[in-house]
Amino acid sequence: MFRKTTFLAAAAVTVAGGLVLTSCSGGAEGGSDGYDPEEEITLNFTFWGNDVRADLYDEMFDRFTEEHPNITINSSFLDFPAYWEKRQTEAAGGGLPDVMQFDYSYLRQYAENDLLLDLAPHLGEEISDESLSNEILSIGEVAGGTYGIPTSTNAWGLFSNPKLLDTVGVEDFEGGTYDEYSQWIVDATQTARDNGHEVWGASDWTGRIQLFELQQRAKGEDLFTDEGEPNFTEDDLRAFWEQGSEIREEGSFPAKEAEEVFPLGGFDTAQVLSEGTWDNFGAGYLGNLGEDYTELTLQAPPILEEGAKDLYLKPSMLHSVAATTEHPEASAMLVDFLINSEDSGEVFGTNRGLPASSVALEAASLDELSTQVKDYEASIQDRLGDAPPVPVVGYGAIEEEFRQIGIELGFGTLTVDEAVDRFFTEMNVTLK
Repeated sequence: MFRKTTFLAAAAVTVAGGLVLTSCSGGAEGGSDGYDPEEEITLNFTFWGNDVRADLYDEMFDRFTEEHPNITINSSFLDFPAYWEKRQTEAAGGGLPDVMQFDYSYLRQYAENDLLLDLAPHLGEEISDESLSNEILSIGEVAGGTYGIPTSTNAWGLFSNPKLLDTVGVEDFEGGTYDEYSQWIVDATQTARDNGHEVWGASDWTGRIQLFELQQRAKGEDLFTDEGEPNFTEDDLRAFWEQGSEIREEGSFPAKEAEEVFPLGGFDTAQVLSEGTWDNFGAGYLGNLGEDYTELTLQAPPILEEGAKDLYLKPSMLHSVAATTEHPEASAMLVDFLINSEDSGEVFGTNRGLPASSVALEAASLDELSTQVKDYEASIQDRLGDAPPVPVVGYGAIEEEFRQIGIELGFGTLTVDEAVDRFFTEMNVTLK
């Protein structure tokens, strides 16, 4: 068992020398023969975020160019959906920016289409690998190379709301197996009802593909192979969804109520006592819950097999370099500075998640919330295994189909057998 930790509530375009939206053209291996500190270099950098993050990047660019006055950085940002629309347009025209904030779900697609620079030759050179563990570095490995360096990490956890638990008279889940957690959900819902509260133990956890993934990993199998092929059977999926039959009938947050509060969830709206998700969601939960709720608890998710390496660290985001950059060494130096430097920890803190670099993490000032995440990730070391292969092309669509089917299972409009047939049909279409 792993101990719980308690969360306490904590309190356009940016330019460093101009704005350029497209990168220079070059070869697939990068067009430069080496870094010349006397050469005037311009790097184009892009990210998704907001004005707050833009100000942090501006501060980092100022510090970087103090050390490298021959380098000018042009920076732009968009919201997440628009960001990837822009990248796709640029990729089609051969004009990706030199350095990009990157999302894990797109890494395989861009790497396999030769759009990103393999950073493996730069590890131990322009990019220090001393403060990044092998587990962290392996996250960015796909298509025979290293195409992204994680800025920060998170892991799957189980949140609960201590004030709401106390209000409805329910004891928190004390850890255990998935069967024990499901029984706790049913019992907690009934106890809340007996005490006059319309509150549920949890949402249907079998509606999350991540829990299916964790159970498969507990059996020693990732969801998809390194080649991007499905690594599970219809029987595997059927057995998983059947685990939710009882809680859908007796204890989990109903599909109707879930639809009424979407895009928030039952946990955000204080209708649900516990929720499994990535550990960096705590701040968002507290923000949505409002000032009446000032703390959350976090513990490891249920166990399928004792001693299994089912959990893993996932990147909150990565930094990648375009294959067409004319300045691969300078681009790699910028990636290193944004991830590995003390400046990175001082400036960003946990804005991009818990820093993946030990140097940046030590330099970061962690608020109460971030300290609890740090402690939680330290507490699950015995359950952490290697990260799974980089998500297959189309993973986002597969994940959404899984979620939609989970909703229909909750409404009772699909049987488990029908759900399995539909998922495999849609997955095969997505994977072509």
